[in-house]
Amino acid sequence: MDVVFFNGRIHTLDAAHPLVEALSVSGGRIVETGRSSELLSHLSPGVRRIDLGGKTVIPALTDAHAHLLGYAEESAWLDLAGTASLEDILGMISAKLPDTRGGGWILGRGWDQNDWPVARYPEKAVLDRIAPDSPVYLVRVCGHAAFVNSVALAVAGITRDTADPPGGRILKDAKGEPTGVLLDNAVELVSGHIPPSAPEEKRKLLVAAVHRCLAFGLVGVHEMGISAKDVSLYRELYAAGELPFRVTAYLSADDPANEPFLEAGPPPGHPDDLFRIVGAKFYADGSLGARSAALLEDYSDEALNRGILMKSPGELYEQILPWYEKGFQCAVHAIGDAAVREVLDVYARLEAEHPASDRRNRIEHAQVVSGPDVRRFAELGVIPSMQFTHCTSDMPWAEARLGPERIKGAYAWRSLISAGSRIPGGSDFPVESPNPFLGIYAAVTRQDDAGKPEGGWRPSERLTVEEAVRSFTVDAAYAARAEAVAGSLSAGLVADFLVISGDIFSMEPRGIPAIRVLATVLAGQIVYRAGDF
Repeated sequence: MDVVFFNGRIHTLDAAHPLVEALSVSGGRIVETGRSSELLSHLSPGVRRIDLGGKTVIPALTDAHAHLLGYAEESAWLDLAGTASLEDILGMISAKLPDTRGGGWILGRGWDQNDWPVARYPEKAVLDRIAPDSPVYLVRVCGHAAFVNSVALAVAGITRDTADPPGGRILKDAKGEPTGVLLDNAVELVSGHIPPSAPEEKRKLLVAAVHRCLAFGLVGVHEMGISAKDVSLYRELYAAGELPFRVTAYLSADDPANEPFLEAGPPPGHPDDLFRIVGAKFYADGSLGARSAALLEDYSDEALNRGILMKSPGELYEQILPWYEKGFQCAVHAIGDAAVREVLDVYARLEAEHPASDRRNRIEHAQVVSGPDVRRFAELGVIPSMQFTHCTSDMPWAEARLGPERIKGAYAWRSLISAGSRIPGGSDFPVESPNPFLGIYAAVTRQDDAGKPEGGWRPSERLTVEEAVRSFTVDAAYAARAEAVAGSLSAGLVADFLVISGDIFSMEPRGIPAIRVLATVLAGQIVYRAGDF
């Protein structure tokens, strides 16, 4: 026995022992749970005792869809999240200009034209006036659109004669000139020219990002769409002992540099390894906010636009097939109902032609699902990996995009669970905040941080507190094939848990966003501790 944590209110999510006072740990795993008096009565003299002081404990949380490296690197960019107007953004760029002498890039992320007084895409002329000599690259909050100036377009060689790339769109004005807004795969025409971060800087940013995540109560993430270089960086930092964090990695299937991983198959490992590669990430469409999510019918607020289906069903099948045959778990980004149906059809074809047991393939986001497709997730064993704060961010304008009938299948968590699905919870950070308690709050209330709308938006799709917590624990572990080692606080599982400032299961839901993490424990070791614990 290494340590006993006692005198707590420990919610285990283990049906046999749901609420206990103490747990003991040896070798990073839970040995026993029960009453404090029982666990303390038979300890050897050298065993550490940690008094929880009556505080609440829950299993540590895992974000089942995140971009940790992107979050780390973009922490050095302009943070445009929450800006209320284009003028706010221009002011931030003007303030940044003195730091970019010599034509250095100005980078930012987080703008959302839906939050502006006039909810339409901007045009490059406004950037050209204030930054005529430096390339400007500003990513929309969703990551599926970018706003750039003429210098950035020139660096990328984009002119009126440049054709849309497959799966992308270069917006052009009435005269045929690029407006400065790029959608989906067209974004890469510019982003590919941005100088990469220096290796040492990238390492520092990643380590700092992990420690911020630990303070939020995250003990791990499912890292979506990484490259071979990213894998090398992670392995280097883990070898140096600098990342007390669990990363379950999904390789970018669009990156040719990942071909050696495809040829070799999933690397050997164990579900409780801190870093493991389990799957591959694919794209079927864009985003709802950028009107590039692929829909079965036109956008209700933009006639003749059904979004961007990045690949035909045949092309998507051919891309997924070799990864599927090698045993990688497949995770496909699909937001619109047309994209979701396409991916379900492809998975159904794969299963029919290449049957395999319990593959647990995933659809990432699944924000808009046509009624007949809801039950197909469970029937096909496909996991809907969903991000609850997407709902509360999008609800002010989502019905305008989709109309009153189609909105019934949007962010339909209860419908999917009732049809037999399990939903691993995530945030898609840096699209949303990494704070998982904001996701739990959104899942339970379907309200914004001000408690609006009263009663919640489309409240019939809400989750219970236990279901929402399970999404970030038990169901996140299930989605990564790690349920044998993680998820609940049961004997034999890893000792990953949080000490928090209030009892999430008994408090009013309005109080959930204010929960503070007092300690984060990874494999029995305290890796984050607040000053007052």
